[in-house]
Amino acid sequence: MLTADFDRLGITDGTRVLDMGCGGGRHAFEAWRRGATVVALDYSEGELKEVRGVLGGMLQAGEVTEGDGIGGAVNGDALALPFPDGAFDCVVASEVLEHLWADTVAIAELVRVLKPGGRMAVTVPTRWPERVCWALDTAYNDTPGGHVRIYRQHELEAKLEAAGCWLRGSHHAHALHSPYWWLKCATGVARTDPPWAVRRYHDFLAWQITKRPSWLEAIDRVLNPVLGKSLVVYVQKLTSDPKAGAGRRGALPLVAHGDGACGVDQTSDPGAERARQSNGVMGP
Repeated sequence: MLTADFDRLGITDGTRVLDMGCGGGRHAFEAWRRGATVVALDYSEGELKEVRGVLGGMLQAGEVTEGDGIGGAVNGDALALPFPDGAFDCVVASEVLEHLWADTVAIAELVRVLKPGGRMAVTVPTRWPERVCWALDTAYNDTPGGHVRIYRQHELEAKLEAAGCWLRGSHHAHALHSPYWWLKCATGVARTDPPWAVRRYHDFLAWQITKRPSWLEAIDRVLNPVLGKSLVVYVQKLTSDPKAGAGRRGALPLVAHGDGACGVDQTSDPGAERARQSNGVMGP
């Protein structure tokens, strides 16, 4: 289940992609399937272990062709990305910025590692569905690694423009996930024994994600402008020269350190670890 539209990002064979705050790796996996060179970066080693496991399975199944430019999974800090300037053709930051106090620092880092003219998709929770969740249960956001802000669309767009990007469009996604989180918050988001209705709705969403019936996809698209759980904003990094940043594609340096290890500070932001997602269901 993707939140960002890869066709709008132009991700194809050989595209150098950073999936910052990759979580379970859903965007990274699709980029790998398209032949891109992908770095899946996350603060959580637990998440990265799962990503590496799935990638290994994809290689064995032939979904991904192993080569010098495959990329990999890297542990890192969103506030100090371990990559050189302009290292990526495309960046995806999905459901990450709402967890970070220093979001402008993270945005500046994302723009720094994006090549001039490169494209980026940033997704955050849509404002009004998010406000309902905060109102129903304070445990939804008042938890280590939880959400620290609710964005207005124009506020997020202004921060991206101030960092050196121009806007390339936006949309909302995952309308059917909003009622699930309202129901979960209304009955206690932290409950280890969710009530029957929450379990059944979760099963319904899992079925939607795996089976993707066309009629339900159509309903989701119709409801997205009103109920969409996620706001997706597309931008392009400014360049004074239209031909700038059109450098070679190929092998990508995973880190800026000679030993290949990401020696990053994991204590710089207590909200940097993204909340886990269950079976692809969009959440905090």
